[in-house]
This record gives sequence, structure tokens and C-alpha cells, in this order.
Amino acid sequence: MRETLAEAAFQLFLERGFERTTVDEIVARAGVGRRSFFRYFPSKEDAVFPDHERCLADMTALLARGTEPDPVRAVCDAARLVTRMYAAKPEFSVQRYRLTQEVPGLRTYELSVVRRYERTMAGFLRECWSGGPDGALRAEVVAAAVVAAHNNALRAWLRSGGSGDAEAAVEHALGTVLDVWARPAAPAAAPGAEAFAGSGGSPGATAAVSGGGPGGGPAEVSADGDVVVMVARRDAPLWRVVQQVEAVLGTPARHR
Repeated sequence: MRETLAEAAFQLFLERGFERTTVDEIVARAGVGRRSFFRYFPSKEDAVFPDHERCLADMTALLARGTEPDPVRAVCDAARLVTRMYAAKPEFSVQRYRLTQEVPGLRTYELSVVRRYERTMAGFLRECWSGGPDGALRAEVVAAAVVAAHNNALRAWLRSGGSGDAEAAVEHALGTVLDVWARPAAPAAAPGAEAFAGSGGSPGATAAVSGGGPGGGPAEVSADGDVVVMVARRDAPLWRVVQQVEAVLGTPARHR
């Protein structure tokens, strides 16, 4: 019933315009009573975005499962749910985008939906980084960055009429966020071998856990710690250097 009403409403919006379409006309097209409409949609605006409530619930559930150890990568995974929702129905998504650009009230409604996604991500990040310095601030900044990168790529795809690969475009955009904020993946090193975190991809820093001493020869590693050798460019930002060391040692990035 929900999908039937949404389809009837959207077809009428395209045929007659959003403002000129009434709820009575929508229920007549769908062949149901007026009460049925308001049982599923509080307003006409909600009928234009029938899939966002389900997507928001899926996003909340994904973040709650906590399968991704890096919080930044986790919220990027959450953003990809929105991309897949749009890409699953490209024609409808493009038509809705065009309708939204024509109706100021729909643009306002869409912004409120986007803000709900952002608040969900920020809330998750605040919990992950609670207790760390500026945890709440970082949560808001990263959530806003993820939403901005995602929406920049998605809207470019919508403006193009749905041509090209929406998911690939969003993946590229989210990469700009991951490059700055994500925790580098810890390398898997054999016992006694050097483990390098940030081979060529991390700008400016390379960290290694090695059995060699400062002079390059054999070293006795104490029972309470590894010997860490850090090689970094002079202009490498300190946060990136610390990030690389944490990735090698497996310590949580609570300061992020």
C-alpha cells in the first residue's frame, strides 16, 4: 500500500505539479481512502521521499552492529547505503531530483532528511570518540565531511541524468575523507620481519616495527615493548606520524 500510494503521488506530481496535486487526487488514483494516505505519510512531502525512513533505519542498524573497527570507515559504509538506494532506481531518482529543484518546499524537506543522516553519523562518532580530546567536535566535522563528499558526487550524477556509475563516483569522493581522517589499515607482518604502515599511500610518514637496533644490527627487544623505528619527511603532519605508529602497534586512535 505504501508503494502504491507513493507511485500514484509521484505520477501526479509529474503530471500536474506538486503544488496543484491534492491528497484527494492521490488517493483516488491509488484507489484507497483518504485515511490510508495519512496512515503512511504525514504530508505530501513525505510521499516524495518514501524510501528514506527505511534507509535511515538500515544505517542506524549498520552502525549499531559495529563490524567495522574504524569509525570513519564505518560512517562511509553507512553513506554508501544511501548511494545504493538512489542507484537502484535511477530513473525515479533523477525525476525526483528535478522535481525537488523546482519546488522550494521539497528542497527544504530534502535538507531536513540530509540533516537526519548527518546527525545519525555524528552521534555514532561521538560515542566512538567519547573521552578523547575534542571527540564531539571531531564527530561533527567528520560527519559533515562524509555527507558533503557523498552528496557532491551523488548530485553530480543526478544532474547528469543518471549517466555513469553513481557508486564509483561516490567512492572516489569518500576517498578524500578517508585520506584525511581514516585510520590506516595495520599491516600483517611475519615474526621477525619489518612491518611497514603506509607504504606509498600515506603522505610523508613510514613506520616500522623492527628487530634491528638504531645502528641496524641485532637488538634485544624488551619484554614490555617493541623497538619502533619511524622514518618521516620533515613536512609530515604530526597527526599522520602518530596515526602510523598506532596502526603498527595496534593501539586505538582515541585522540582522533
